[in-house]
Amino acid sequence: MQKIRILALGDVVAKTGVRALSRHLPKLVADRSVDFVVVNGENAAGGVGITPEIADEMLGLGVHVVTTGNHIWRHREIRPYIAREPRLLRPVNYPPGQPGAGCGVFETAAGIPIGVVNLVGQVLMNPADSPFHAAEKALAEIGGAAHLVLVDIHAEVTSEKRALGFFLDGRVTAVVGTHTHVQTADAQILPRGTAYITDLGMTGPHDSVIGMRRDIVVDRFLTGLPATFKPGKGGIRIQGVLVTADESTGLACDVERIDLAVQI
Repeated sequence: MQKIRILALGDVVAKTGVRALSRHLPKLVADRSVDFVVVNGENAAGGVGITPEIADEMLGLGVHVVTTGNHIWRHREIRPYIAREPRLLRPVNYPPGQPGAGCGVFETAAGIPIGVVNLVGQVLMNPADSPFHAAEKALAEIGGAAHLVLVDIHAEVTSEKRALGFFLDGRVTAVVGTHTHVQTADAQILPRGTAYITDLGMTGPHDSVIGMRRDIVVDRFLTGLPATFKPGKGGIRIQGVLVTADESTGLACDVERIDLAVQI
């Protein structure tokens, strides 16, 4: 049995999160013998969206795939970039005609193919097609090109993510949730062999309210007045999971929560 180790990291927030990756990802990959890295870059550009420059920086660090979510189109310059860069994904269940792709098959340094599917939820989110039906189509598209498949479900509510995990259990290697920026304590292997966590958490400043300066957010709740959110800076952590899988079956053998306090 050949074991493959897949590192999936939660939403990278602002310059602080990108710097944390830049400084610590190479060592984390070396120390944990990681074969493949997936990072959600949804909030990497000032806390909302991603730019071509930031995507290039992440990919240059050895990230194999950057997933996203509901803020992918925040910066217009990402549209031509995502159309030509297959390693940056947007939700596959977004309307037809949008640039880029929502799934693909990529390779480890040793040439082992790994499928990645990027989905967005429907509950309390912007309109999108069913992530359940979209997942079926994406898996059919990947077909036999990869035994190992990781699914990033960028969604608000626990029930939708959890249900998708059981829906795909035994058919994919891992289902990992993103979007809430709060890491959940339910990393596990589901009954049929799929690794699962409701939310990977956040890579960035945790002395904040989901990455934004706490004083601004608290004032917004107190007054109800509009405010321009700004990224926090302190309490930097890298969060996600490390999934160990059997390359021949595509199923998970182990899943470990990653929650590291780091300096930049």
